[in-house]
Amino acid sequence: MSQGVASRDVARDRVVLRVLAGEAQSRPPAWMMRQAGRYLPEYREVRARAGSFLDLCYNPDFATEVTLQPIRRFGFEASILFSDILVIPDALGQNVRFVEGEGPRLDPMAGRAEFERLRETGDPAIFTHLEPVFETVRRLRAELPHETTLLGFCGAPWTVASYMIGGRGTPDLAPSRALARHDTALVEALIDRLVAVQTEYLVRQLEAGADAVQIFESHAGSLPDARGASEPDEAPVNEVAESALPEATSRDALTRWSLQPIARMIAGVRARVPGAKIIVFARGSGLDGHARVVPETAADAVGVDWSVDLAALRGRVPAATVTQGNVHPDTLIEGGPALDAAVDGVLAATDGLPHIFNLGHGITPQTPIAHVEQMLKRLRG
Repeated sequence: MSQGVASRDVARDRVVLRVLAGEAQSRPPAWMMRQAGRYLPEYREVRARAGSFLDLCYNPDFATEVTLQPIRRFGFEASILFSDILVIPDALGQNVRFVEGEGPRLDPMAGRAEFERLRETGDPAIFTHLEPVFETVRRLRAELPHETTLLGFCGAPWTVASYMIGGRGTPDLAPSRALARHDTALVEALIDRLVAVQTEYLVRQLEAGADAVQIFESHAGSLPDARGASEPDEAPVNEVAESALPEATSRDALTRWSLQPIARMIAGVRARVPGAKIIVFARGSGLDGHARVVPETAADAVGVDWSVDLAALRGRVPAATVTQGNVHPDTLIEGGPALDAAVDGVLAATDGLPHIFNLGHGITPQTPIAHVEQMLKRLRG
């Protein structure tokens, strides 16, 4: 067996891997983004014992337990490692913390001085810091049911860079887009570092036992202008007027800042782990952007966000394209006939085609467990 890739016999046993190989199922396999989370009382109990959110991510005992919880309760066909995309800037030496009720906070990378303080690509301290994550993967593969596909993940370079530059999630990523305009070379250097580090990060997850990985481009709808700038601007990043930012993301911007760096990562992973299965979720990229994910990145599947008409997308891409998604998380909260209709809509749009059932974004804390059960009952017939 090639290191990091399931053997042919194991792949046949794991239905998600069969779909990622292009095999349609009579009923698609299912998992949910953020399926280990605050909607589960058992998660909240472990979270209270863990301390900080990052303590939960870096403790293999706790991280393994919360990853297994939704598998025990719902029997999803795939399990996704419990961690966070921001363990990467944390490992690079940026100050990362999670504020209760507010989310992640980072010391902003406002310019070159902050970038130069980050750990260099190849610094062994990066992966020493991340070793608890790989230990969690090893434990999960040992403890999960044999037929359950184990997914690793990371953030796409642009999404992670936007948090590193802005220090938090901002409505339109104005600080990140402004820095990309006024010191393009600096942002490109950050993207390059993230491509290199996260390629190695995914390789190590696969070597530890992950069957496949997903790259989360959560901010594909908020990209810098494709042109950038050749020289740094003197204006401080945080003082650039909103009106100075590009009003729309162009087709070339999606390639330059999102799909091309992801493609480099995928090529790098497969150079080390031939045959690695990789899903790309490019949230906010629209119908056109979603249709471009697989041909431009060589991903095995495109994760579809809730804003995209799944039937329209299936009509735009070759029949062999593997899709994933895309029930609206709010519809899962609503439940009832609306949820049944949403499940039926996904099944109708993907009938006879390779598809993995999922939400179009992460499940939210207020989601009733009974509605997850309703969704799976409808899906599984």
